[in-house]
Amino acid sequence: MKGMTKKEQSKLIVKKLKKMYGAEIPLYLHYHKNKKYEFLFAVMLSAQCTDERVNEVTKDLYKKYTSLKDFASADIKELENDIYATGFYHNKAKGIKGTAIILLDKYKGKVPDSFDELIKLPGVGRKTANVVLGNLYGIQSMAVDTHVNRISNKLFTLNEKNSDKVCDMLEKIVDKKDWTLWNTHIIALGRTICTARNPKCTECFIKDLCDKYNY
Repeated sequence: MKGMTKKEQSKLIVKKLKKMYGAEIPLYLHYHKNKKYEFLFAVMLSAQCTDERVNEVTKDLYKKYTSLKDFASADIKELENDIYATGFYHNKAKGIKGTAIILLDKYKGKVPDSFDELIKLPGVGRKTANVVLGNLYGIQSMAVDTHVNRISNKLFTLNEKNSDKVCDMLEKIVDKKDWTLWNTHIIALGRTICTARNPKCTECFIKDLCDKYNY
């Protein structure tokens, strides 16, 4: 935006996001509160899949596999079949089973609250680790999915498609205290107004702060 820095721009955007969606951080993926590993597995399943589909799958999955031991000892082919609807089921099943084994052997069944420890788990990358930290432990973290990538590029003219690079940029642009909120609220915007197809630009409540709209 002309006349302001990206940092200043982001502060105004966050203010409007909070006004529209509230200051609370919503949880889009379902899990049992006493089983944090279920949230981790749900995030792993959400790669290239909608949260709605993941919630449909985990509704039955978590009834069948009621403990970490169940996942650790699962027949890999059977687990693949159980999560088939989320796509990329070969790698996801391998990651979930492998992670379950490590959580039991190394972390006494607990999900680590450290980025460096999380990304050592099979099937867990930067985005998954940051979603877990931000949503499960309240640790401010920037996670870039397709919505956050696409919309942040529009808002700030980042001209970058690589999610890790976009994440690095956003960590410098958005105040750290708002990193997790940026993830969840930009996703909400992407699902309702700034959709990939036929975005409702004229109806958008932050259009005055969007580089693409004001180009």
